[in-house]
Amino acid sequence: MMFTLSAEQTVLASVLHDFLAAGRTDLGALDLDEVTDPVDLVVVFEELGHHASAGSLVESLAVLPALGVGPGSVAFPPLVPHAVEADRYFLVQGSDVHEASPTSFLRSVDPSRRLAELAAGPVVATGVQAARAFDLGVLTCSAQLLGLGRAMLEMTTSYATARAQFGQPIGRFQAVKHHLATVLVGLEMARPLVFGAAVTMTSRDVSAAKVATSDAAWRAARTALQVHGAIGYTAEHELGRFLLQTRALRTAWGSPSTHRARVLEAL
Repeated sequence: MMFTLSAEQTVLASVLHDFLAAGRTDLGALDLDEVTDPVDLVVVFEELGHHASAGSLVESLAVLPALGVGPGSVAFPPLVPHAVEADRYFLVQGSDVHEASPTSFLRSVDPSRRLAELAAGPVVATGVQAARAFDLGVLTCSAQLLGLGRAMLEMTTSYATARAQFGQPIGRFQAVKHHLATVLVGLEMARPLVFGAAVTMTSRDVSAAKVATSDAAWRAARTALQVHGAIGYTAEHELGRFLLQTRALRTAWGSPSTHRARVLEAL
């Protein structure tokens, strides 16, 4: 599938990139809560991933608007049993959405995230399109992983160009080149699956996108850590938060094995 961003989508990505690069986190200033088209959401979430933006972004900007409630965070048991920490919580049971309250909190592998176990409260919406909202969560999480992978490839390429061993940049060594090329191929193969899923919004295509981006971002993370060495995993190095967020989002909104099973069931 050939997919080219429109002029408006290109501008959206550019504006959001500059906004995040300036260190701003007040996303409400950009009215991102008004973005509802799945393709536009992919553009937004790839850039959010590219900057490792933290918070319950998938839930607040994609899933809850599709359910007609929010903002806040949401759980979809059993595939999404916990909600990301937020000011307000919702629990989806069948086609009903309940206001919910946290009963306990769990630590995530990503220190910037905490997960909440929820208890259902009063029903606040009925007859919702829960399946579509869930797939939007999977899709936007996939876009975040794509952006994370792209950022880690950029950081690792820059590091390999600057870091010298044996009198030359390590990026000139064939083994390093091959690893970086493999990461690039994986990300470029995943990209059309994500945008294709945004066009069709079928569960099969959305799950295929999640599998591809989970694998591609995980490969980018492993390669980045291997090239940077142990310094890349430390709290002092910027790469660390990208590695940890990738680890968390890889299994968020359904693990790779779960989505492989969904694809298989759809064949």
